[in-house]
Order: sequence, then C-alpha cells, then structure tokens
Amino acid sequence: MKRILTALALMGALTVQAQRMDNVTEHSKYVKAVDEYVPAPGQNINVLPEATEEDTPATMAAKCTKVLQQNAAKLASGQGIDTDADDDDYDNSYLISLGAYGGYITFHFDHSIANVEGQPDLQILGNSTKNLLTTLDGGASEPGIIMVSRDDNGNGLPDDAWYELSGSADVDSVGKVVYGYQLTYTRKPMENIPWTDNQGATGVVTRIGFHKQEYYPLWLGDQLTFKGTLLPQNGIDSNGLGTNWVRVFMRNGYVDNKPNSDAEANSFDISSAVDEHRQPVHLDFIDFVRVYTGVNQFCGWMGETSTEVAHAEDLHLSESLNRIRSAIAGIRDVQSAQPDGTCYDLQGRQTTPQRKGLYIRNGKKYIIH
Repeated sequence: MKRILTALALMGALTVQAQRMDNVTEHSKYVKAVDEYVPAPGQNINVLPEATEEDTPATMAAKCTKVLQQNAAKLASGQGIDTDADDDDYDNSYLISLGAYGGYITFHFDHSIANVEGQPDLQILGNSTKNLLTTLDGGASEPGIIMVSRDDNGNGLPDDAWYELSGSADVDSVGKVVYGYQLTYTRKPMENIPWTDNQGATGVVTRIGFHKQEYYPLWLGDQLTFKGTLLPQNGIDSNGLGTNWVRVFMRNGYVDNKPNSDAEANSFDISSAVDEHRQPVHLDFIDFVRVYTGVNQFCGWMGETSTEVAHAEDLHLSESLNRIRSAIAGIRDVQSAQPDGTCYDLQGRQTTPQRKGLYIRNGKKYIIH
C-alpha cells in the first residue's frame, strides 16, 4: 500500500506518523480493496462470491474487491445496485455473504477516513428489506457489527488494535448482549456444520433446500473460531406456522439491518467506537473497516442469519483529505507544554497526562518532556 507519511522526532525518541493518503491521481470515496474475507459457514458461502477448491484467502479477497468495485462503478454512474429481492429479475451477485455468526470482511480506502464531529462518517449497504405482511417492524434484518482500526504501526496491514462501533443493542438490550463471545465451527462436507461456543451451547448451521453447494468455506481450514459481541436473536415466527419469519430491525448501528433506502440507518459514526472494556475511544482517523455477522440464529426455511455487504463509502471524502493535509502540516506545531485537563494519547485513549509523551487536546498537540 503506497502511502504519503510525515514524521517528527521528538526528544530523539518519540516518532509520530501522520494519517495515510495513497499516492494516486484522484482519491475515491469508495473502497479500494478487501484485505480479508473470512466467512462463517452459510447457505450463500462459496456462491456470493463464487469459490472453488483452488481458491486461496488472497484470491477470495480479490473477488470481493471486484464485487465492491463493480457496485461502486454503478453508483458513480448513476445506476443503482439490485437490492430488491422482490423483483422478477433479481440478481444477488452484487452481494458478499459473511455466513453465520462471526464471519467477516475487512477492507480499506485509498486514504484514512476522518472522524467528523457530529456527522456519520461511513455508509455501508447490505440487502435488508421490510416485510409488508406483518405489523412487526422488521423483515430481512441480518445485523452486522462494525469494527474500525487505525494503521498505527504504519505497515499497511489490518493488524493494529480494533474498536467496535457501539450499536443500539448496547442500551436497548441490556443483559441480552453477550460480550466476549466465542464460537467454533468444524468442517463436515455436505452436511450440517456443527458449532460449539464458550457459553456451553452447541448447534449446527443447517442445510436448507434452496442451496445445494458446500456451506463451509472451501479455501479455509477445518475449524473456524470467531470472537466478538453476540447480539440478541431477532427472528420471530410471526404466524406460528413457520411460513412468515420476521427478523425485527434493531434501532441503529448495524450493517444489513434496515433497507438501503434508509440512508440514516446505514450510516455510521466513528465517534461511537468503544474498546474491549466498552469504554469510549476517540479516533481522529481510521484506516480499516471490518464487518461481521452479529447474530447466531436459525429461522426455519430462511436458514441461518448471515450479514451481506454490497457497498461502502467515505461520506465526506473532501473533509477526510483536508484533515490529512492539515495533520501533515500541523504535526510540526507541537506545543511544549502540559495540556490542561483530560486529553487523548496517540492510541485514541482518553487519559490524564502523567508521563512523557505526545498528547492531543481540542485538536492541539502537546509534548511533555
């Protein structure tokens, strides 16, 4: 990943790196590339996108990149992407399926995305729809949890600390969300895929009649373990006959939760980031985005709940680029002084400075000798 960086040595020991801005002719608000595609088993795995036994993690990431770039090209040209499953000519090849609980995709842009105060920063689309045959507020909701990361070590890889964007379940479903959840799937070709979790539960990803291919990712190992937050099950057998399953919408904060026509519901604020202890984290920029399926459930003929991703973009490209340029210039304007009050360290953690280092308060940088 080619990057433009600037660095300033402070006290001969402290080095600060500015944000990333790739050396390209014209920057884009759309995803540049997929870094990782690690889906859980599911009814659309090995189909969306298509996979063979010859595929590798690298070739599957490239296939996902192609899907997102094709969708971006359609949107940029004024076309829509086919998200209406009720259409007779519906084509779901524009989707990337993440499979059952934990399956994820990681991607990046050609620049760091700025956290603009009071505004959503990212838009991510799926294929959720509203069920018009029920009074329940739901439909095909398959909530995906968002994680974000900064390239703090500057190596262009998604291997730094990750932070979750807190969604509405954290306050709407207190006591029903499982934090620190872990689940392991075991390969069982052309059969139901068994799983066990760290809550003492077991189950299977059940094969259903619509999809005949292998459900376990062909290019991955014989066991897959996923860790994260487990959202409450949202599937309801609305008529008690198993013919009209409704997956109730969560209020906000999740991918593939509400229809793409609801722009607000599919837009996300970096300011909602929390660390592993669920404490708020201030991130001025982010470099990588990860989405994973947040629910573990089976809804009869509809099968497992699996988040789908169709598109992602930076909602304020110009502001992101301007802030990167300002950071590159402003990093030379470090004040040699004790900041007054609570501020943030270089990892985005809120702190009261008590030792030597560089700190940020109200957009200003302070060095403590």
